[in-house]
Amino acid sequence: MISVSNVSMRYGSKVLFEEVTTAFHPGRRYGLTGPNGAGKSTFMKLLTGEIAPQRGAVTRPPKMGVLKQDHYAFDQVRVIDTVIMGNQRLWDALQERDVLYAKPDLTDADGMRLGDLEGVVGEEDGYTAESDAAILLQGLDIPEEMHDRPMAEIQSGQKVRVLLAQALFGHPQALLLDEPTNHLDLESIHWLREFLVRYDGTLIVISHDRHFLNSVCTHIADIDYHTIITYTGGYDDMVMAKTQIRSQVEGQNAQREKKIAQLNDFIARFSAGTRSSQVQSRRKEVERLQTTELARSNIQRPFIRFTMNRPSGRTALEFSNIAKSYSDQHVVTDFSAIVNRGDKIVIVGRNGVGKTTLLKALMSDAPDRPAAPADLDSGTMRWGHEASIGYFPQDHAGQIEKGMTAVEWLHQFDPQASRQDIHGLLGQMLFSGEEGLKPTHALSGGETARLLFCRIMLLKPNVLILDEPTNHLDLESINALNIALQKFEGTVLLVTHDQDLMEEVGTRVWHFDQGAIKDHKGRYEEYAAALA
Repeated sequence: MISVSNVSMRYGSKVLFEEVTTAFHPGRRYGLTGPNGAGKSTFMKLLTGEIAPQRGAVTRPPKMGVLKQDHYAFDQVRVIDTVIMGNQRLWDALQERDVLYAKPDLTDADGMRLGDLEGVVGEEDGYTAESDAAILLQGLDIPEEMHDRPMAEIQSGQKVRVLLAQALFGHPQALLLDEPTNHLDLESIHWLREFLVRYDGTLIVISHDRHFLNSVCTHIADIDYHTIITYTGGYDDMVMAKTQIRSQVEGQNAQREKKIAQLNDFIARFSAGTRSSQVQSRRKEVERLQTTELARSNIQRPFIRFTMNRPSGRTALEFSNIAKSYSDQHVVTDFSAIVNRGDKIVIVGRNGVGKTTLLKALMSDAPDRPAAPADLDSGTMRWGHEASIGYFPQDHAGQIEKGMTAVEWLHQFDPQASRQDIHGLLGQMLFSGEEGLKPTHALSGGETARLLFCRIMLLKPNVLILDEPTNHLDLESINALNIALQKFEGTVLLVTHDQDLMEEVGTRVWHFDQGAIKDHKGRYEEYAAALA
């Protein structure tokens, strides 16, 4: 079990937690939720022991698996060894044992120490360590030929999976995972979900994937009101319970305020008269009924709404036999399709198969965008009448010019818009008040994503091309995006690993499968059911 007692953390005037006492029990799987900036990662670091609480105490089990966030810390280590290092006691014993066996002559003390070390290796399943680590890696789509390579030679997305395998290795009593689904494709997410559902220790996971939280978690520990409140069930259950509790308290307060107003009216009318005892009685009742002030929730919900200046033609895009290769690797081969106005296409497949390459090929000669002939090798393409593109790239680097404020950067895309309109749009995306004057170089990942959505809403295109738009967004922002895309009357091409977005937004699926792209005209759920 992991427990915290009277833990407080604050940075300057900002309070994250105040006198928090809670416990995380074995056999339960907790989702740690709260908006960006609420303190989720800080609380996770308290639990792992990476930082100490300013006040209070944390109790933790001796063996914990923790998903490391430093992707470069193990660059000189073999992939398979990086995983085994997740069991530090075993790894230390193996290293010391190898040093002793390498000695030309062993003393009696060395022999006794080797006996102790072999005992540790046996207790920690060290004799099957490499095969156990290999099974984890293969489940996370790290092929066997990579297991002996140094970490520096594999891609960043693969490093995340290796570090995830490290956290899972060695049967830890508790697992603490901060955004484990980042950089995982849908098949790897499904594998992880099944693994965690079978895990019998204490699981605490931070995730912005609502579907993942709903399918994995038995409880939600929600950071709000400067404390942590634990709810039974998945994320949707928590939202419903939290809303009901909040509404109930607000309703009770409204009744109290109404009663207080009636009593104060009586006091004002008769305080100077002969009914002083009744007035005094009512004053005491007012004191008793005084409304308990509700702690302010830190949840902020953006308002996303995609509108169009004008609709596109009936056919938004038509292309034939498009192809794109890199040296001898064929990524997109002879793919043809007609995209009708209003289609909402989700593009799915394993990481690295070419989803982003496909989007760039389609935009190589798109209206209102700079031509990029290098992104398409061959094929013909025709965008529909009045088609206009709103693009959200997976890689935000270089998308927002430095040396400006958020207001100035956004205003340049529509100089005719009033400053009031620009500030209003920024306010919708949580850049309220002086937040709009924030320098662009100081924007966080989530702020950058929200500002890019502001640009799309300002330009009002009729075709949205979104490449992993939920990266860096918190759950409230992802839910707002989901609703906005469902209501959008234009055309959407969407690359995402968020299963709720796939199922609730998509009306059509393009699936990269064994070198080909399958075009399913129907919802993702129907397509997934047909594959099962």
